[in-house]
Amino acid sequence: MNAGGSHIAHELIQRLEFAPVSLSVTRAFATAMVLACPFLVGVASAQDSKGLGQESAKSAVHGVVAHVDLQTQSTALAGISVKLSGDSPQAQSLLALTDANGHFEFTPLNAGVYLLEVNLQGFKPFARKVVLQPSEMRLENIGLELETVSVTVDVQGQASAVTEHSADPDTTLTNREFLALPMPQQTFNEALPLVAGVVRTMDGVLNIKGEVESQGMLLVDSAQMVDPVTGSFAIGIPLAAIQTLNVYETPYNAQYGGFSGGLTTIDTKAPPDRWAYSLMDFVPGMRGKSGHIVGVSADTPRLYAGGPLLKNKLNISEAFDYIVRNQPVRGLAWPHNETKKRGFTSFTDLQAILSTKHLLTANVVAFSMRDQFADINALVPQSASSNSGSKGASASIIDSYQTAAGALVTMFRYTRFDSNAYGQGVEDMLITPQGWGGNFFNSWTRRSNQLEALPKFELSRKHWHGSHDLKVGADVVHRSYTGTSQSRPIRLLREDGSLAELIDFQGPNSLYGNDTEISEFAQDHWVLTDHLAVDSGIRLSSQSDGRSAALAPRAGLAYSLGRGDKTVLRTGVGVFYDRVPLLATSFTQNPMRVVSSYNQAGQIIGAPLVFQNAYVETKDGQMTISDSRDPGTSSRNVTWNLGVDHQFRPSITGRLNYIQSQTSDLFVVGPGPGALGDSQLLALTHTGDSHYHEFQASVRFRPSQRAEVNVAYIRSRSTGDLNTLSDTFVPFEQPIIRLNTAGYLASDIPNRLLTSGIFQLPGKLTVSPVIDLHTGFRYSDVDVLQNYVGTPDSQRFPTFFSLDMKIYKDFPLPAFVGRLKDRRLRFGVYSLNLTDHSNPHDVFNNVASPEFGQFVGFQHRVNGLLIDLVK
Repeated sequence: MNAGGSHIAHELIQRLEFAPVSLSVTRAFATAMVLACPFLVGVASAQDSKGLGQESAKSAVHGVVAHVDLQTQSTALAGISVKLSGDSPQAQSLLALTDANGHFEFTPLNAGVYLLEVNLQGFKPFARKVVLQPSEMRLENIGLELETVSVTVDVQGQASAVTEHSADPDTTLTNREFLALPMPQQTFNEALPLVAGVVRTMDGVLNIKGEVESQGMLLVDSAQMVDPVTGSFAIGIPLAAIQTLNVYETPYNAQYGGFSGGLTTIDTKAPPDRWAYSLMDFVPGMRGKSGHIVGVSADTPRLYAGGPLLKNKLNISEAFDYIVRNQPVRGLAWPHNETKKRGFTSFTDLQAILSTKHLLTANVVAFSMRDQFADINALVPQSASSNSGSKGASASIIDSYQTAAGALVTMFRYTRFDSNAYGQGVEDMLITPQGWGGNFFNSWTRRSNQLEALPKFELSRKHWHGSHDLKVGADVVHRSYTGTSQSRPIRLLREDGSLAELIDFQGPNSLYGNDTEISEFAQDHWVLTDHLAVDSGIRLSSQSDGRSAALAPRAGLAYSLGRGDKTVLRTGVGVFYDRVPLLATSFTQNPMRVVSSYNQAGQIIGAPLVFQNAYVETKDGQMTISDSRDPGTSSRNVTWNLGVDHQFRPSITGRLNYIQSQTSDLFVVGPGPGALGDSQLLALTHTGDSHYHEFQASVRFRPSQRAEVNVAYIRSRSTGDLNTLSDTFVPFEQPIIRLNTAGYLASDIPNRLLTSGIFQLPGKLTVSPVIDLHTGFRYSDVDVLQNYVGTPDSQRFPTFFSLDMKIYKDFPLPAFVGRLKDRRLRFGVYSLNLTDHSNPHDVFNNVASPEFGQFVGFQHRVNGLLIDLVK
């Protein structure tokens, strides 16, 4: 497992931010930062000779950076940033990059006392004092230990944890967890619910910190990697290419922006310095029915290959996932009970090590995915479901240059994302008390583009009343899309089959939208003493179709009570502004709804109501229809937390943390009265709110190098407006749009117990269980016209319980296989919902249904076999 330039870019992004002075210089500053890159590199190079050592110094520090896994196997890490700081306050810091073999070197140096540090995302921070004698060549090898599913606390040894950890706690998953833990599908999206603060709702939508994924952000090697139109995590990254996956509920670092929910970051592995290969899931899974094989359930081969094109200079890697998956949905009759997924994802990474201080990385993600019968359930048959598809590519270039004066990272990424959705035919859609019928009513196409430029500069460590790590930078993002939306009639039927309401559509169907956001940011990690560190930063954003000026200050504090006490207190507060949803900029272009009501005899009641799509602003209690396509605002979030980490003993660490989050100015959709006659409005407003409270208690127990257990209890509450833009139009447009109201959100599960473990048993068996126990999800009772009956989301599914298990063993290949002799053949089995707990997925929630209140779609145990070729 190798880390690389992607990790350097991510690390430096965390250390590079710019404190803006006024909005008027925003665009000028962003342009100047890009144009000034060569100048800054030149200035930094000129200062290389003014570092810690002098021309006459003959001492040096060198070594190898590697990581050690549970099997105590060591793997060199390429392209890692290593820092060496002098003991005196006036001394500057030196930075070096590890080469393809993980080697670093600082020379020439004077004799003295130095601090050697590595702070790599996803790994425990490393710090060691080095006493260097005259003319000494000191060997200092660095072993990095991966963070685990539960955040660990290390307040012992030569360096205080406070000096390296910021106030915002994060959770990290690594490649080891991806391979070991049982997951329904081998994708990073499936791994996210293993994190305590992440919830996947009944409709499959991820929620972090109580907000849906489209209000969050996914960064891959520091660059945005989401659907430019919806913000969903729709662009896959093969698991074999991922070094670490990090989830933040309180990302107080001002470098992060463009979201009001949670933050997810992915750091990819650098290409290895020696040729490596792995092939996983290359045996198709077969489906049995009544003792007979009836087809393929899944064929998901995953390939990883990489190595040097030019030794110690140019490395390449390729990770490729191919997916054929037929997923059964309980509650429907076989064989018409499957969702069908087809597609591939490719990640190609090219890394050039130009020198020990200069790294150039380029990568390309190509993808194509098709979901047939994507939204079926026990009440929605295949004929009434929708298909969806996406394809595109994303390419980036990251240039990292480090000197004694600081480090400059410049990143450019272009993303093309095309998507579509359509039903199974042209029949009218039917909504009955028993579920859906006919064909899904809406189809759409979207072609979107996103261009991002991200220059950042990290200054060398400064000393003034402690030490300061200063970072400045700018982030420029342009998004645009064109598309179409077409809808057919929807018929709401009574239990006797008579028509109660008809929804038809009229008007244009061409969509387009765009937005440019320019941000400046600055961040300082200030270590006042060995026990106290303060993070402070500020971010200023300007959106062409949103807020003209959004100032987002953030601050956090970490305080260690002392080495003997082994306790760290953390607190912080931050302001975050979301990007403008492109669906909001094109809202008025959607087809208009025409609603007709009918009595039991089939006669129309009154005149049809035409709902005009409109932006509506409320000022001083008065509604105003805006003629502009510019919403003029974006969502605003304020989050704060208070927590404590404690190390009870070297093998047991714990955490208590409380988070409160409030989001305002959410875009919500709902019908309302119009200005003239029978005209009505389907209004888009920015008056929505949401509130999230979370208390988390977690424990990590690691009795030996061969076993670890993570246990987390989460007490949370999610409330807010129910008709948000994302809930109404993502992933598919809702056939019925009710009056907006506030209540409990779909992600509200007050109590959750999440446990995971990895155990290496005698005989080299690895066992990894995951237990998820939580309060049942909420749902609402409705009538024939799909209006709420009683309080929205006041009902709950039964308590959810799932025990998933994976067991595998690695076998070395014989010597006669030649170049593959250092590989292992992994055989294993897995079982999802091992106890066969019912866990219903659907419910008859229409009060007019004869089965009203009955739960259906019970989930059964799923077993599988795995055969992998791994290193």
